[in-house]
This record gives sequence, structure tokens and C-alpha cells, in this order.
Amino acid sequence: MHENDRQETESPNSPRHPWHRYVAIGDSFTEGIGDPDPHNPGRHRGWADRLAEELARGSEDFAYANLAIRGRLLGRILEEQIEPTLVLHPDLVSLSAGGNDLLRPGSDPDALALRLDDAVGRLSDAGATVLLFNGPDIGSTPVLSAIRGKVAIYNENVRVVAARHDAVVADMWGLRQLSDSRMWDADRLHFSPLGHHTIAIMALDALNVVHGLEPMEPSPMPVRTWRTARSEDLVWAREFFVPWVVRRIRHRSSGDGVLAKRPTAEPVFGAGVPMGSGEPS
Repeated sequence: MHENDRQETESPNSPRHPWHRYVAIGDSFTEGIGDPDPHNPGRHRGWADRLAEELARGSEDFAYANLAIRGRLLGRILEEQIEPTLVLHPDLVSLSAGGNDLLRPGSDPDALALRLDDAVGRLSDAGATVLLFNGPDIGSTPVLSAIRGKVAIYNENVRVVAARHDAVVADMWGLRQLSDSRMWDADRLHFSPLGHHTIAIMALDALNVVHGLEPMEPSPMPVRTWRTARSEDLVWAREFFVPWVVRRIRHRSSGDGVLAKRPTAEPVFGAGVPMGSGEPS
């Protein structure tokens, strides 16, 4: 059904969605890295905040928590975030995990999926709708293209897990807009504000939620010579790639010492919540 047709079939007083408490868990992708929050210096907004803001429209009792921490591998996400999530009694949980694992040599997408399956089962058995994310098609991304095959295998496993537990899949692989370099942050590992906005729209559509987000037109790409491109590659290697490798060698994570930005489920105040819907004065 076309989006406009779906809106026309709903009465003005019909609920936009059935959820009242949303918890987002995962790593830097869900924390929102690459999308700095202009209203909170040092913090990040991201697709999950944008999704929560839209879900909160017109819902006086809607609450949102985000337990995601950058740099986390799937094992630590499940060990550290599943129990706190269950304590919050959510009826909607988004779970994106495994991307950092797939970047590591020797990682096994089948073994990762087995652990994911157990976690999704626990969340589903607790009564939550689970929103899972598969990985984007990174074939055109110089930094990540080497693991494209592993991502594809993991994605198929994610779909099997989702079918087994009646979860919803947010299809990053099918989101072809992500092949545009403007969707990615300067570090070439995380998404830009444009990328997070685009992903939020896709996730809301996957949940079949009528929303007010509109696609954003990216700024025109500047003309780049071969020399400029090579210079940018050198800057990227020095500022992002080398520090990432050093952290791997030292067994350190960008998330060391970082706490969840929204550890408790609270009302949502943000760009997606209209005045008069519970925003503070």
C-alpha cells in the first residue's frame, strides 16, 4: 500500500502504533555516532532518537531508553544490555549487533546468529516486538567492502531469526541510498546525520508506522580531483584508521568508560515531538 493511501484509510482518532515503551540496544550505530546532537554538545542523536521522537507523537504515555554503547561486540551487548532491557518491561525493542564482530578476522556469522537467536527469543517471550537490523550492502565502501560476504551471510541468518520469533527486519541491505558517500560520516565507518535520518524513515516504514519524516536531499557533491581524493584518503588513514587499528592491538574499545545515554525509559523531548505533547516549558 502506498504511504498516502495508508494515511487516508486511518481515522484521525486511530492509534498510530501499539507501543508505549521503547528500548534501543546495540553499539555505536544505535547510540547515534556520526550524528552529533546540536542541543547536547558531546552527545549524539541518531536514527533511534529520531524514531522514538516520531513514535512519541500524540502518545502521552510513551517512554524511550537507549542502552547502546559504541564499540560493543555482540557478546557484551547481550551480556550487558538484555537484562536491563527486560527490567524496563518494553513492548518494543530494537536490536542491532554483530557489525563490530564481523570486522574482526576469523569472525563467524553463523555463530553470531546463534547467540542473536537466543536473545531475540528472550525479548519476544517477554512480550516485546523486536526490530532487528541487517547489515548494509557495503560493496561500494572502500573500508568495509572486504567483509561484504560475511555481512550477506549474517543478514540471511538475521532473517531466519526474525521469522522464528515473529520479529521485524529493518532492511539496511535493501536501502540503496546508503551507497551514497554522503550517507556516511568522515570516519567511513558510521553514518552521517543524513544517513541516520534515512535509516529512521526506513525503520518506521518497516514498523508500518505513519510518520512525519520526509527524505532529505543531500548537498551536491563537490568536484574532486584524483589528487584531492588521495589526499583525503591519507587524512582519513591518519585520523581514523590508524587509531582504530591501535585500539584493536591494545584490546581497547572506543566505548571504554562510556555509559548509556538514556539508561531509563523516559518521555521523549525532541524535534519529532510537537509543542503541546508534553514538552517541558
